[in-house]
Amino acid sequence: MSDRTILVWFRNDLRIHDNEILLEAVRKADKILPVYCFDPYYFQHTESGGSKTGSFRARFLLEAVADLRKNLQGFGAELIIRIGNPAEVIPQLAEEYQVNEVYHHREVAYEETNISEQVETALWKMRLNLKHFIGHTMYHKEDLPFPIKDIPDSFAVFKKKVERDSNVRPCVPTPDHISVPEITDAGELPTLQQLGLNEPVDDMRATEYFQGGETAALVQMHKCFANVDQLLKQKNGRNGSDCSSKLSPWISIGCISPRQVYWEVQKYGSNSNLLKLELLWRDYFRFMFKKHGQKFIKAKDETRDLAPDADLLLRKWKNGETGVPLIDAAMHELNATGYISNQNRQVVAGYLVNTLKADWVQGAAYFEEKLIDYSPASNWGNWAFIAGVNDAKESKYAIVTKLPKELEAKTDFVNTWQPSSIDEAGDLVGV
Repeated sequence: MSDRTILVWFRNDLRIHDNEILLEAVRKADKILPVYCFDPYYFQHTESGGSKTGSFRARFLLEAVADLRKNLQGFGAELIIRIGNPAEVIPQLAEEYQVNEVYHHREVAYEETNISEQVETALWKMRLNLKHFIGHTMYHKEDLPFPIKDIPDSFAVFKKKVERDSNVRPCVPTPDHISVPEITDAGELPTLQQLGLNEPVDDMRATEYFQGGETAALVQMHKCFANVDQLLKQKNGRNGSDCSSKLSPWISIGCISPRQVYWEVQKYGSNSNLLKLELLWRDYFRFMFKKHGQKFIKAKDETRDLAPDADLLLRKWKNGETGVPLIDAAMHELNATGYISNQNRQVVAGYLVNTLKADWVQGAAYFEEKLIDYSPASNWGNWAFIAGVNDAKESKYAIVTKLPKELEAKTDFVNTWQPSSIDEAGDLVGV
């Protein structure tokens, strides 16, 4: 009898630890075939002339895939890397290696689910099954106190019921071995240039450098929680406390799971409640997309009341040329690093929508390009809330949509990132 082989299609789950599809494949098959596919769809140019994936996020992704390959090689395994449409690549590899089944983690946003459906259709023609797993949330869907269709649209109600009636599952074990078939062509990691992007320029003013990969994620998590008291008290000259764990870039592509972070947080008691709240918000957005689909971010009235010069205002907002110190400083930091604090995200988004009356969809698309930690559900869900276009009206929550007077002042953060602090040639670093 020939060996049973399961193809493990890695997407936003670039890790060895707490990876259910990897563990289950190892248990159910004689051999597994780990695959990552760089889909050109995510590296295309948008209508506005930008890239769907910017250079900072793309570099972070390349580092993460390289680290996954290295970690698999530590088990004597290998990661196959390809560039192309997954609906073509996955079936080709399945045929070449006589695969019996394909495993992957289910996504919720429409672009990602559409790609899954294309792959599933192609595999079905080969009489192969694409098995879906759920591995991107802190709380498992099956452990919620209500079916998806009955999830409360109010975050407050959702939070109360979930925390009262549900438990977070333990992390799944790490495989003790990973056997792969003989791989003739593992493929090379592409360069940024091959993906149509330029190498990003690291700005010397940045306080953080995000190195992609599970290895760096685990280092950051242990560093963060080893100093959790300082984390929750520290000031960094931005606008108030910066209580972020800075784990969001790694969580966004699954170098570390929300469940891993949760159980690390549990070691530190009530002082870490804010970090658990951030994880719950991520869950909520994903479950809202699962419940409502694209309606969750779709305006009932497609005609938006925009300013006559909305395009010009949008361009000034992108370039940090609005004349408002905090807004401009935050946008300069975003352009130069691919990262800004959550509070600044709310402020600049609210300013674009409510003060400038520009198109929130283009603002959300700009965040998609620039943010290293871009996550479809969280990004588009947040922007839709700020724009007030959700069908799930009761989901709205209190966010910063107006610029507080005290934040208009020249804080240390503003002084660092204001235009006059940019290089002497007057060029925007990283734009």
